Amino acid sequence: MKGKLILIPTPIDDESPLCTIAKQRLEQAVLNDDLIMVEEAKAGRRRWLHFGLPRETIADFILYNEHTRGEISSDIIKKISNGKNAYLMSDCGLPAFCDPGQELVELCHQHKIRVTATPFANSIALAIAVSGFPHNKFIFEGFISAKKEIRHKELKRILNQKEVSIIMDTPYRLEKLLREITELNPSREFCLALDLNQETETILRGNIKSFKSKLKSLKREFVLVVGPKI
Repeated sequence: MKGKLILIPTPIDDESPLCTIAKQRLEQAVLNDDLIMVEEAKAGRRRWLHFGLPRETIADFILYNEHTRGEISSDIIKKISNGKNAYLMSDCGLPAFCDPGQELVELCHQHKIRVTATPFANSIALAIAVSGFPHNKFIFEGFISAKKEIRHKELKRILNQKEVSIIMDTPYRLEKLLREITELNPSREFCLALDLNQETETILRGNIKSFKSKLKSLKREFVLVVGPKI
Protein backbone atom coordinates (compact mmCIF):
# COMPACT_ATOMS: atom_id res chain seq x y z
CA MET A 1 0.00 0.00 0.00
CA LYS A 2 1.33 3.42 -0.94
CA GLY A 3 1.95 6.10 1.64
CA LYS A 4 0.91 9.70 1.17
CA LEU A 5 2.34 13.20 1.17
CA ILE A 6 1.07 15.42 3.98
CA LEU A 7 1.61 19.18 3.79
CA ILE A 8 2.14 20.80 7.20
CA PRO A 9 1.16 24.50 7.22
CA THR A 10 2.91 26.47 9.97
CA PRO A 11 2.33 29.95 11.45
CA ILE A 12 3.82 32.83 9.46
CA ASP A 13 5.19 34.37 12.66
CA ASP A 14 7.78 32.92 15.03
CA GLU A 15 5.69 33.05 18.19
CA SER A 16 2.41 31.27 17.46
CA PRO A 17 2.11 27.55 18.26
CA LEU A 18 1.58 24.83 15.69
CA CYS A 19 -2.05 23.73 15.45
CA THR A 20 -2.89 20.75 17.66
CA ILE A 21 -3.77 18.39 14.80
CA ALA A 22 -0.54 19.13 12.92
CA LYS A 23 1.49 18.57 16.10
CA GLN A 24 -0.24 15.25 16.76
CA ARG A 25 0.38 14.12 13.20
CA LEU A 26 4.08 14.97 13.42
CA GLU A 27 4.42 13.22 16.78
CA GLN A 28 2.88 10.12 15.20
CA ALA A 29 5.20 10.51 12.21
CA VAL A 30 8.19 10.37 14.58
CA LEU A 31 6.87 7.16 16.18
CA ASN A 32 6.31 5.63 12.74
CA ASP A 33 9.73 6.65 11.47
CA ASP A 34 8.10 8.49 8.56
CA LEU A 35 9.88 10.98 6.30
CA ILE A 36 10.00 14.55 7.61
CA MET A 37 11.09 17.23 5.17
CA VAL A 38 11.94 20.83 6.00
CA GLU A 39 12.95 23.70 3.74
CA GLU A 40 16.08 24.89 5.57
CA ALA A 41 17.97 23.17 8.39
CA LYS A 42 18.39 26.13 10.77
CA ALA A 43 14.85 27.46 10.44
CA GLY A 44 13.42 23.95 10.52
CA ARG A 45 15.24 23.07 13.74
CA ARG A 46 14.28 26.32 15.43
CA ARG A 47 10.59 25.99 14.62
CA TRP A 48 10.49 22.26 15.41
CA LEU A 49 11.80 22.91 18.92
CA HIS A 50 9.52 25.93 19.37
CA PHE A 51 6.55 23.67 18.58
CA GLY A 52 7.65 21.29 21.35
CA LEU A 53 8.48 18.38 19.05
CA PRO A 54 11.13 15.70 19.82
CA ARG A 55 14.66 17.10 19.64
CA GLU A 56 16.21 13.76 18.59
CA THR A 57 14.24 13.81 15.32
CA ILE A 58 16.18 16.82 14.03
CA ALA A 59 19.07 14.58 12.95
CA ASP A 60 16.75 12.76 10.55
CA PHE A 61 15.34 15.83 8.78
CA ILE A 62 15.42 15.72 4.98
CA LEU A 63 16.13 19.08 3.35
CA TYR A 64 13.72 19.69 0.47
CA ASN A 65 14.22 23.01 -1.32
CA GLU A 66 15.15 24.47 -4.71
CA HIS A 67 18.75 23.24 -4.29
CA THR A 68 18.04 19.65 -3.25
CA ARG A 69 14.78 18.73 -4.99
CA GLY A 70 16.45 17.56 -8.19
CA GLU A 71 18.62 15.08 -6.31
CA ILE A 72 16.15 13.65 -3.82
CA SER A 73 12.67 13.81 -5.40
CA SER A 74 12.84 10.40 -7.09
CA ASP A 75 14.01 8.76 -3.86
CA ILE A 76 11.19 10.41 -1.90
CA ILE A 77 8.62 9.22 -4.43
CA LYS A 78 10.05 5.70 -4.31
CA LYS A 79 9.82 5.57 -0.51
CA ILE A 80 6.25 6.88 -0.49
CA SER A 81 5.30 4.36 -3.19
CA ASN A 82 6.71 1.64 -0.94
CA GLY A 83 4.49 2.63 1.98
CA LYS A 84 6.24 5.49 3.79
CA ASN A 85 4.28 8.63 4.63
CA ALA A 86 6.12 11.89 3.97
CA TYR A 87 5.54 15.21 5.75
CA LEU A 88 6.56 18.49 4.13
CA MET A 89 7.00 21.60 6.27
CA SER A 90 8.27 24.88 4.82
CA ASP A 91 9.94 27.62 6.85
CA CYS A 92 6.53 29.21 7.41
CA GLY A 93 3.10 29.20 5.81
CA LEU A 94 1.72 26.62 3.41
CA PRO A 95 4.15 24.21 1.71
CA ALA A 96 3.76 23.81 -2.09
CA PHE A 97 2.03 27.18 -2.44
CA CYS A 98 4.44 29.37 -4.44
CA ASP A 99 7.07 27.04 -3.02
CA PRO A 100 9.48 24.35 -4.32
CA GLY A 101 7.18 21.73 -2.81
CA GLN A 102 4.89 22.26 -5.82
CA GLU A 103 7.12 20.00 -7.89
CA LEU A 104 6.93 17.21 -5.31
CA VAL A 105 3.14 17.43 -5.26
CA GLU A 106 3.15 17.25 -9.06
CA LEU A 107 5.28 14.10 -8.93
CA CYS A 108 2.93 12.56 -6.38
CA HIS A 109 -0.03 13.07 -8.71
CA GLN A 110 1.93 11.56 -11.58
CA HIS A 111 2.59 8.46 -9.43
CA LYS A 112 -0.99 8.26 -8.10
CA ILE A 113 0.10 9.16 -4.57
CA ARG A 114 -2.43 10.86 -2.34
CA VAL A 115 -1.66 14.44 -1.27
CA THR A 116 -3.37 16.01 1.73
CA ALA A 117 -2.68 18.59 4.44
CA THR A 118 -3.24 19.32 8.09
CA PRO A 119 -5.69 22.19 8.79
CA PHE A 120 -5.30 25.41 6.84
CA ALA A 121 -7.85 28.21 6.90
CA ASN A 122 -7.72 29.30 3.24
CA SER A 123 -9.37 26.82 0.88
CA ILE A 124 -8.16 28.65 -2.24
CA ALA A 125 -4.47 28.49 -1.37
CA LEU A 126 -4.85 24.93 -0.09
CA ALA A 127 -6.57 23.76 -3.28
CA ILE A 128 -3.77 25.24 -5.39
CA ALA A 129 -1.10 23.66 -3.18
CA VAL A 130 -2.59 20.15 -3.34
CA SER A 131 -3.23 20.47 -7.08
CA GLY A 132 0.48 20.42 -7.89
CA PHE A 133 -0.05 22.77 -10.84
CA PRO A 134 2.66 25.40 -11.43
CA HIS A 135 1.12 28.64 -10.20
CA ASN A 136 3.61 31.51 -10.12
CA LYS A 137 0.69 33.35 -11.65
CA PHE A 138 -2.94 32.33 -11.19
CA ILE A 139 -6.36 33.92 -11.63
CA PHE A 140 -9.06 33.77 -8.96
CA GLU A 141 -12.39 33.73 -10.78
CA GLY A 142 -14.46 33.23 -7.64
CA PHE A 143 -18.12 32.26 -7.92
CA ILE A 144 -19.24 32.20 -11.54
CA SER A 145 -22.65 33.50 -12.57
CA ALA A 146 -25.77 31.37 -12.19
CA LYS A 147 -27.34 32.98 -15.28
CA LYS A 148 -27.07 30.62 -18.25
CA GLU A 149 -25.74 32.93 -20.98
CA ILE A 150 -23.31 34.81 -18.72
CA ARG A 151 -22.17 31.55 -17.15
CA HIS A 152 -21.42 29.99 -20.53
CA LYS A 153 -19.37 33.00 -21.62
CA GLU A 154 -17.47 33.05 -18.33
CA LEU A 155 -16.58 29.36 -18.53
CA LYS A 156 -15.51 29.63 -22.16
CA ARG A 157 -13.28 32.59 -21.33
CA ILE A 158 -11.75 30.87 -18.32
CA LEU A 159 -11.00 27.71 -20.29
CA ASN A 160 -9.22 29.76 -22.96
CA GLN A 161 -6.88 31.40 -20.45
CA LYS A 162 -3.32 30.14 -20.26
CA GLU A 163 -2.94 30.65 -16.53
CA VAL A 164 -4.11 28.44 -13.70
CA SER A 165 -7.61 29.56 -12.70
CA ILE A 166 -9.74 29.01 -9.61
CA ILE A 167 -13.50 28.44 -9.93
CA MET A 168 -15.98 28.25 -7.08
CA ASP A 169 -19.70 27.51 -7.03
CA THR A 170 -22.34 26.24 -4.64
CA PRO A 171 -22.37 22.49 -3.79
CA TYR A 172 -25.67 21.84 -5.56
CA ARG A 173 -24.23 23.16 -8.84
CA LEU A 174 -21.16 20.89 -8.85
CA GLU A 175 -22.74 18.30 -11.15
CA LYS A 176 -23.92 21.04 -13.51
CA LEU A 177 -20.48 22.63 -13.59
CA LEU A 178 -18.77 19.35 -14.46
CA ARG A 179 -21.30 18.75 -17.23
CA GLU A 180 -20.92 22.28 -18.63
CA ILE A 181 -17.12 22.06 -18.74
CA THR A 182 -17.28 18.60 -20.32
CA GLU A 183 -19.53 19.97 -23.07
CA LEU A 184 -16.95 22.66 -23.80
CA ASN A 185 -14.43 19.81 -24.24
CA PRO A 186 -11.33 21.52 -22.83
CA SER A 187 -7.98 19.89 -23.57
CA ARG A 188 -6.39 20.53 -20.19
CA GLU A 189 -6.10 19.07 -16.71
CA PHE A 190 -8.18 19.97 -13.68
CA CYS A 191 -7.95 19.43 -9.94
CA LEU A 192 -11.19 19.09 -8.03
CA ALA A 193 -10.69 19.58 -4.28
CA LEU A 194 -13.72 18.53 -2.23
CA ASP A 195 -14.36 18.84 1.52
CA LEU A 196 -10.83 20.03 2.25
CA ASN A 197 -9.55 19.19 5.74
CA GLN A 198 -12.57 16.99 6.44
CA GLU A 199 -12.82 13.21 6.82
CA THR A 200 -14.57 13.07 3.44
CA GLU A 201 -11.80 15.05 1.70
CA THR A 202 -11.35 13.98 -1.92
CA ILE A 203 -8.81 15.38 -4.36
CA LEU A 204 -9.13 14.39 -7.99
CA ARG A 205 -6.77 15.45 -10.74
CA GLY A 206 -6.96 14.73 -14.44
CA ASN A 207 -9.55 14.77 -17.20
CA ILE A 208 -12.76 16.32 -15.94
CA LYS A 209 -14.85 13.70 -17.76
CA SER A 210 -13.62 11.07 -15.30
CA PHE A 211 -14.53 12.95 -12.12
CA LYS A 212 -18.25 12.21 -12.04
CA SER A 213 -17.77 8.42 -12.10
CA LYS A 214 -15.42 8.63 -9.11
CA LEU A 215 -17.85 10.50 -6.84
CA LYS A 216 -20.72 9.01 -4.86
CA SER A 217 -22.15 12.41 -4.02
CA LEU A 218 -22.18 15.45 -6.29
CA LYS A 219 -23.37 17.90 -3.65
CA ARG A 220 -20.21 18.80 -1.75
CA GLU A 221 -18.15 21.88 -0.95
CA PHE A 222 -15.49 22.25 -3.60
CA VAL A 223 -12.84 24.33 -5.28
CA LEU A 224 -12.03 23.62 -8.93
CA VAL A 225 -8.50 24.39 -10.09
CA VAL A 226 -8.12 24.72 -13.85
CA GLY A 227 -4.64 23.62 -14.87
CA PRO A 228 -2.38 25.69 -17.13
CA LYS A 229 -3.08 25.62 -20.84
CA ILE A 230 -0.26 23.85 -22.60
